[in-house]
Amino acid sequence: MNEAIRPDAHSQAQEGPELSVIVPTFNERDNVTVLYRRLEATLVNVAWEVVFVDDNSPDGTWDVVRELAQKDSRVRCIRRIGRRGLSGACIEGILASSAPYAAVIDADLQHDETQLPKMLLLLASDKADLVVGSRYIEGYKSEGFNKKRAGASALATEVARKMLRVEIADPMSGFFMVRRDRFEQLAPKLSVHGFKILLDLVATAHGNLRAVEIPYTFGARQHGESKLDSMVALDFLGLVLAKLTNDIVSLRFILFAMVGGIGLIVHLATLFIALQLIKVSFAEAQAAGAIVAMTSNFIMNNFLTYRDQRLKGFAILRGLIMFYIVCSVGLLANVGVAFSVYDQEPIWWLAGLAGALMGVVWNYAMSGLFVWRKK
Repeated sequence: MNEAIRPDAHSQAQEGPELSVIVPTFNERDNVTVLYRRLEATLVNVAWEVVFVDDNSPDGTWDVVRELAQKDSRVRCIRRIGRRGLSGACIEGILASSAPYAAVIDADLQHDETQLPKMLLLLASDKADLVVGSRYIEGYKSEGFNKKRAGASALATEVARKMLRVEIADPMSGFFMVRRDRFEQLAPKLSVHGFKILLDLVATAHGNLRAVEIPYTFGARQHGESKLDSMVALDFLGLVLAKLTNDIVSLRFILFAMVGGIGLIVHLATLFIALQLIKVSFAEAQAAGAIVAMTSNFIMNNFLTYRDQRLKGFAILRGLIMFYIVCSVGLLANVGVAFSVYDQEPIWWLAGLAGALMGVVWNYAMSGLFVWRKK
């Protein structure tokens, strides 16, 4: 089967790679060489390259990749500084490739690289535009998917399929192969934030990608630890909401607004505690609620909304102070707009909604300019 795709090794240098394998990495130093050896053994009859897109890993993953690249020109390294996120890494890696077909596979050795030739044949024979390694079709096996993670993934899959009308069984998969020309058509509409690049890709295509799903064996992680954290749920929900609006508003803005909604709950909870339990005056309780809410919003935005520009060290203190200032001005904008609307149309909920919207737009715009500035 592979020989039909790649007749001999000599023509690879002349014709270039037929397949680019994109591997987003962060602290995967112990895994990249093992993955490279596996790809070398599996794709022996395929003209291939592997592009490791590393988010400036503290463990020096990029350095190990460069050592491999010195020995094998099929290995490439994109080291990203000041940018974070699996989706953005996949997009950059695929667009940096020249092969007609691109596969995305995790560096944690849990995806089954032996399925790559089969996926490639399906694309090369024009039977599909997208081939997905699926966990929800017959033949799938799991060696390293714990029950908690499996349950969360199944729930997210069901939500995505129903709300976004996605037809494939496993839109949350991180293992897939796509025609690069079709990917490039959709790339301008994809979000560089978050983890679920396949869901974004399929939802953006609106059913115009011919997809085939194949089963594979999900292996156990050998080194390192999972990059998924509790914030991924908000990240996923933000992506779903962005797609429901046909990307009229960005995923980052939706995440910022969602964090603001959580901040409102924090504010009210703090206000209640200060008034009912600590027994301070309303003015003091309101001030405490505002400070606690703004602080929690800053922390969540730093870890979720702006995770690719996350502030560290002394920059956190400077950013927090600037966030206080931005939100204080945003509160004035909120009140000003609300009063203006109420004067023209005395409907309290409409005025309140207009003021809140103005506040979140102001805070979002100014936070991007003064708090989480692009380096």
